[in-house]
Amino acid sequence: MNSTYSATSAAPAAPAAPATVESDLQIAGDILAVQHLLQPAREHPATVAEFVGLARSVAEDRASWEHLVRYDATTRWYHRLRTGPGYEVWLLSWVPGQGSGPHDHGASSGVMTVLEGELTEHTARGRLTHRPGTQRVLAPGRAHEVVNDTLDGAVSLHVYFPGLTEMPMHSCSPAESASVPA
Repeated sequence: MNSTYSATSAAPAAPAAPATVESDLQIAGDILAVQHLLQPAREHPATVAEFVGLARSVAEDRASWEHLVRYDATTRWYHRLRTGPGYEVWLLSWVPGQGSGPHDHGASSGVMTVLEGELTEHTARGRLTHRPGTQRVLAPGRAHEVVNDTLDGAVSLHVYFPGLTEMPMHSCSPAESASVPA
């Protein structure tokens, strides 16, 4: 029997290089870098940062809110834009001189975003001016007062989580209440 050698025969495979700690760490790092992409998308925001992002995305979608804005000289105008599991999104307008009065939001946290105009917020720490695009995170139970001190109308967006169930009014400004002994 005649036996021939073929050059196309496969040579034996070289043994695999042993894994090193460095290569294992690199692989683990690569997995962690994309792990968030593998998580299922959340149905609704769950962190303060996600609520800030929600407020920003609604604010940027002018077509979803601009046509709803109304100005009322007798009272602040507001409209609930959206609700979701554990949150509400409100649109408010402010004519010159209108204010919220000193209040807090009970157990709800909030994100206030100025969409148009300028609003002044009075807190125990002082006065803050908010212009379009300004976002302010509001802690539960923290007293403040928001006022339109300008000669033009203003519009703001408010996200409350959990949804707003109470808005206790205060008898004095947040700055005055900070100086009153508890």
